[in-house]
Amino acid sequence: MTATPSQFWDDLAKDLDDPEFLREYVRESVRIATIEDLVNELDEAREAAGLSKADLARAISAEPAVVRRLFSAEHVNPTVETIAAVAAALGMRLTLEPLPEPERDQITRPLREGRVADSRALAKHASEMRERKRAALAS
Repeated sequence: MTATPSQFWDDLAKDLDDPEFLREYVRESVRIATIEDLVNELDEAREAAGLSKADLARAISAEPAVVRRLFSAEHVNPTVETIAAVAAALGMRLTLEPLPEPERDQITRPLREGRVADSRALAKHASEMRERKRAALAS
């Protein structure tokens, strides 16, 4: 029997009542969205600079496979060192920025307190963080 989308959200909301699961879910959701944003922006900068992936690999003294995986693997988990090196080769650097005000409380409170008032809303918000960027890239 296949779970319906509503069943999925109900089950996830119930799982988010566990403080450890909640924290891990929020951390991973933010990590994935952040990495996707970084990699997409770096790839756009690479293309705008007219660099091939092999050119970029040479610039950072890395194996070409490292750069190919960075820009083509579905589930990437690059090191900050790799991201910073690629950024530098593209004339960029990494910086931190605060989350937008409406999002800040929704993300930081569950991490700090291990609980959330509306777990279903948090689950949907975490999913939407990734979808917003994908939608922006598609348009």
